[in-house]
Amino acid sequence: MPNILDIRRRIRSVINTRQITKAMKMVSAAKLRRAQERALAARPYAQMLTNVLKSLVARAEIYDPETGEPKHPLLAQRDEKNILLIVVTGDKGLAGAFNANITKAAMRFLESKAGKNTDIEAIGRKGRDFLRRRYPAAKVQTRSLAELAESIEAEPETAERAATIQVTGEHVGVLGKVEFAQASALAQNVIQRYCCEEIAAVYVVFNEFKSVIAQRLIVEQILPIEQIGEQAVRLAEEMTEEEKKRAKEAAVSAGVGLHSTAAAEPASQFGTAQVDYIYEQPPADLFRALLPKYVSIQIFRALMESVAAEHAARMTAMDSATNNATDMIDSLTLIMNRARQAKITKEIIEIVSGAAAM
Repeated sequence: MPNILDIRRRIRSVINTRQITKAMKMVSAAKLRRAQERALAARPYAQMLTNVLKSLVARAEIYDPETGEPKHPLLAQRDEKNILLIVVTGDKGLAGAFNANITKAAMRFLESKAGKNTDIEAIGRKGRDFLRRRYPAAKVQTRSLAELAESIEAEPETAERAATIQVTGEHVGVLGKVEFAQASALAQNVIQRYCCEEIAAVYVVFNEFKSVIAQRLIVEQILPIEQIGEQAVRLAEEMTEEEKKRAKEAAVSAGVGLHSTAAAEPASQFGTAQVDYIYEQPPADLFRALLPKYVSIQIFRALMESVAAEHAARMTAMDSATNNATDMIDSLTLIMNRARQAKITKEIIEIVSGAAAM
């Protein structure tokens, strides 16, 4: 029978752990609310930009009438000999299987592209550590997002490949407070490499966040742009019913809304009316200038939704840990009561036996 004092120490330890996990759950819930608000605030701009581009497509010649080739290089389809994969994970752990699922999806995608030269941009400490243990860094390392923002006009650095699959960029600490300037710097570097034909396709793997109970892990093609406003999803993994159930319970207990509100209606309606818009610049020039911003918005959206999904996963994981700690405390309390009862019974038997012997 375990010692009662040891069981009491274990119960106190589990109680302290439960207090920590409960506090972390509430912190993640608060951060999730802010992340949801930021994502919702960015949707009208993204929706407006998408609809402006759709309107311009109908009013400008984006393909050469003679050759049929696109006039903008970001629309050009090439043979995927060299590809770029952007892996968006978290900087911290204690989020359940959030980071592990992303790295597994990245590995499955790399297996599907076996034999092709692949550059990896790792965003987040967990993904960076995982990929750095398995693949070598490029001999000429891509600079951080802050350095890219300062020298965006510089020519892309080229060198002999370290391996077929190599890590060309490591961006740690950018997810604490995602800024559009950071996503824009990365997007401009990617666009520059694509226009110089250094890479032929760009993919991003991240957790797409719609609401607490509506998330999916996807691999989305960013470049070349196939159809404006439509996601080019190459791999998708939905939440299981059990995961949705746990996420719902955690959200309800933390007071987080289960559904997100839609984007602003005026933004979604622009460009859909059958009228002739008057543009200050020629439609082709506007289209050429706005298309890189569309790529920046796509990357920015991936970062924003990944941050929200990480907080949701951590909130769910800490809720499960808190419930497990409560169950463990109940089990240890039962064991302690049984041990104490056995000790008292043993003492009574010893007293009765001594009295009968006398």
